[in-house]
Amino acid sequence: MDWLTPEEWQAVALSLKVSLWAVAASLPLGVLVAYALARWRFPGRQVLNGLVHLPLIMPPVVTGYLLLLAFGRRGIFGAPLAEWFGIVFAFRWTGAALAAALMAFPLMVRTIRLAIEAVDPRLEQAASTLGGSRVMVFATITLPLILPGIIAGSIIAFAKAMGEFGATITFVSNIPGQTQTLPSAIYTELQVPGGEAQAARLVMVSLVIALGALLASEWVGRAVARRISGA
Repeated sequence: MDWLTPEEWQAVALSLKVSLWAVAASLPLGVLVAYALARWRFPGRQVLNGLVHLPLIMPPVVTGYLLLLAFGRRGIFGAPLAEWFGIVFAFRWTGAALAAALMAFPLMVRTIRLAIEAVDPRLEQAASTLGGSRVMVFATITLPLILPGIIAGSIIAFAKAMGEFGATITFVSNIPGQTQTLPSAIYTELQVPGGEAQAARLVMVSLVIALGALLASEWVGRAVARRISGA
């Protein structure tokens, strides 16, 4: 299939891999943070809320630079991770997944938080008065009700991760076959004279993936909502 070159198909495959890992790795923490912001009152809550949303207001290049300082081979966390566990993020696809997860995290948390806030707290209180622990109440009452929101948040985060460029290229560079994601490949094609047509094909691939993810989220969300309502 010669519609795209093997290197460009690699970029597409790597983008899907990076985005899926970014969502899977950040989802448990995203649900916990969303629940804490929606239900708990504690000192520093507004600070946590600000930190969660910070990647939305900072330039992505700044986020990538901070990641490089923190998780580079000589970074605060990167050096011990590399030395003690052999885990390296900088200039690796794992770093691209980390950058994508960080940039998508605020959108995931916000979507899930809105779903949690839409649940009547009296339902959780009633379950608690019947002897249910906090974990049991969340698993049996809250989680099923917010499942459509979790799905929507995951899809939004996936779409954001697929389109992430600034933080990724700053943190892991643009190495074909290793760290070159779909947005980086589009950028590379646009730097080559006569590469506009190839860039346009990559844009079409990106649009198809994004549209497919959106349609899938709508279908799954409605299916889950019907199942919960017993319709």
